[in-house]
Amino acid sequence: MASTIQVRVDDDLKHDSDRLFKNLGTDTTTAIRMFLKKAVASNGFPFDVTLGDAYNPIKPLTEDEFMSKLQRSREHAAQGKYRDADDVISDMRGKYGL
Repeated sequence: MASTIQVRVDDDLKHDSDRLFKNLGTDTTTAIRMFLKKAVASNGFPFDVTLGDAYNPIKPLTEDEFMSKLQRSREHAAQGKYRDADDVISDMRGKYGL
């Protein structure tokens, strides 16, 4: 038994994808079926899903970036711009109900 999936896309995307898949020797329906089979086989998206470099709070720092941040932290500490870790944790527990 086969099921039908309906997807709404704008006309330009439909036209461009139809042309692309025709040039690849297939059609959009087959390409979508291939995508679904690959997603199931890989237990996820068959490609990376990322936000790019625009926002990555844990991206690796270069040595220069790290040293710059360390220097700024030391300057803040010397100016008294810091909080005790226990106070921060207590605030977080209160704010987030932890």
